Amino acid sequence: MMITNHDIAPDFTLFNFQGHKIHLADYQGKKYVVLVFNRGFT
Repeated sequence: MMITNHDIAPDFTLFNFQGHKIHLADYQGKKYVVLVFNRGFT
């Protein structure tokens, strides 16, 4: 899937470090959303 600047992201759900569900839709209307994927869990 190719994305470009200003593309609208599809809604998705992830778990935070405490195990709570976080929905992208919860942040709709905010200026920026930053996702960080740590690779230290092996």
